[in-house]
Amino acid sequence: MTDTIRLMLVDDQQMVRAGFRMVLDAQRDMAVVAEAGDGQEAVDLLRPAPDAVDVVLMDVRMPRLDGVAATEQVSALDPAPRVLVLTTFDLDEYVFAALRAGASGFLLKDAGPEELLLAIRAIHAGDSVVAPSATRRLLEQVVPTLPSAEAADRTARLDVLTPREREVLVAVGRGLSNGEIASELFLAEPTVKTHIGRILAKLDLRDRVQMVVLCYETGLVRVGD
Repeated sequence: MTDTIRLMLVDDQQMVRAGFRMVLDAQRDMAVVAEAGDGQEAVDLLRPAPDAVDVVLMDVRMPRLDGVAATEQVSALDPAPRVLVLTTFDLDEYVFAALRAGASGFLLKDAGPEELLLAIRAIHAGDSVVAPSATRRLLEQVVPTLPSAEAADRTARLDVLTPREREVLVAVGRGLSNGEIASELFLAEPTVKTHIGRILAKLDLRDRVQMVVLCYETGLVRVGD
């Protein structure tokens, strides 16, 4: 069972959880091991044994404790399960907050089963799930409303990057894949991966999601880029 991805479903609609469970439990490499009807229940279930779950599928709008606050608490556990936020576009501002709170990615609830399965496997493998087109639409909604009080401090963080690392960071913020970055910057793909690893380490970022968020917060990438 060590190769099985252990999942927790967090959604206040039982029928939604049942639909996800039917798809996920049919996979040889996945098993739904826990369910919760709201964020507080999810945190309460995870806190005693956070290593019992690998990936949490988290709804955003729920009673008692919403998905944003729950994601922040789940991400603070040790070890922390990875969190995949499930949402609709009318909740964009909540999703951005969830990414900042520690989610490893987001996916639309109406995404097809194959997209969902790929996202779960990617997150479990340590990657993040940020669909470029969806990310741009998301940030077009929320970036203009973000507070800018800490913008100077965030921008100063970028001084540790080399010019090439800065170029790679911008490309990630624009939603380019490693292959696309390699082509655009005339680099080998393994070199791109090396640069990304150094950027994550220098800026103390967890994954690609946080790189995208930082790009928009610091103005490296702007709406429409």
